[in-house]
Amino acid sequence: MARTVHELTPPAERAILVGAPRKGANARHIVLEHLEELARLADTAGAVVVGTLTQQLDRPHAGTYLGKGKIEELSQLTTDKQATLIIFDDELSPAQGKAVEDAIGKRVMDRAELILDIFAVRARSAEARMQVELAQLEYLLPRLTRMWTHLEKTRGGIGMRGPGETQLETDRRLIGHRLRVLKERLADVTRSRAVQRAGRANAFRAALVGYTNAGKSSVLRGLSGATDIFVEDRLFATLDPLTREVQVGESAQVLVTDTVGFIRKLPHHLVASFRATLEEVTEAQVLLHVLDAGDPAWEEHREVVDEVLADLGVHDTPVVHVFNKMDTLPPEQAEALEARMTELLPGSVFVSAVRTGGLAALRATLTTLQQASRPIEEFRVPAADGRTIAELYRSGEVVEQRTEDDVIVVRARVSAEVAGRVRGRLG
Repeated sequence: MARTVHELTPPAERAILVGAPRKGANARHIVLEHLEELARLADTAGAVVVGTLTQQLDRPHAGTYLGKGKIEELSQLTTDKQATLIIFDDELSPAQGKAVEDAIGKRVMDRAELILDIFAVRARSAEARMQVELAQLEYLLPRLTRMWTHLEKTRGGIGMRGPGETQLETDRRLIGHRLRVLKERLADVTRSRAVQRAGRANAFRAALVGYTNAGKSSVLRGLSGATDIFVEDRLFATLDPLTREVQVGESAQVLVTDTVGFIRKLPHHLVASFRATLEEVTEAQVLLHVLDAGDPAWEEHREVVDEVLADLGVHDTPVVHVFNKMDTLPPEQAEALEARMTELLPGSVFVSAVRTGGLAALRATLTTLQQASRPIEEFRVPAADGRTIAELYRSGEVVEQRTEDDVIVVRARVSAEVAGRVRGRLG
């Protein structure tokens, strides 16, 4: 008899979430908020959350992260809920992860490993898959001993090296080799991206940055009108940078790039692996920091994104704060937010990617920024020099053209590079 689809589909992992914040006045509020986000991550990864456990700590236990009593409570909860997986909100050391697994008898993973797993599923392009694999292997390498605990019983005594230890050494060599290969290939990607950016040197470039699920992809789709941009109301829907041309005037364009979203406690291996992708951020002339205005934690999210940008060495690039999803706020709350942020974060814009005309303020801001980057220059071109006139039209925004005797006077917005090249030719 043929089996049904339900019988063929493996059951979802039943997960217990564990949060253990440091003791403090706001600890309980923080842990609930963080566990709610961890639950969304677990859902994105395909797990079903069946329970939570929390403990406020002065400092994590060196051996098991949680105290002895909480480990016993966690073991009982796992049995009661028939859980198959335990997910910690904080990163565990290899020794802590192994100790908890030994004590509970169930698989244990931390927030970093969960995020890496989601990225592995979401990675679509060859580049993204390489970046995720690199991060996973660097995370896995110090944890190999824990992965091979199922072979411990076959290890012999003195002079009798068991297959677990032999396999461990083999795996370390294989992972080391694979890491070198991936780093070499990603170095090629970095060089290729540098060439692509050089070809766009004359264009005004903006990069969308922000916390995951703030609506960056929706903003890019709304600005560009490109319906092929993938949008989904889930964490980390976009991993690959995507650049689209946005019209901001009759003959003026801005190149806007959507980038991978950030999240609190983002694994440092992941940030390092995605550095080639995130170089699009470092090369932008303005950062559009998209915030979910309807999320009560948007202020913390802003701090998280600022910290990641600082890690990337992005310090001097102008930032425009884009408060998205304004349509989710009641009118009086929306007005209060606008008044407060206009005072605290001057230049902020307030938009809705789903309302008709809801991105008009952002488009106007991009127009102003693009024009400021290209002040109007005047060129006196001999009438016979069609090549120069064509270049000014092709590479700039011509605002006026008139003829004076045998000279054509062109007033145009062009980049400093184009202006220098044209003036050098005209002498």
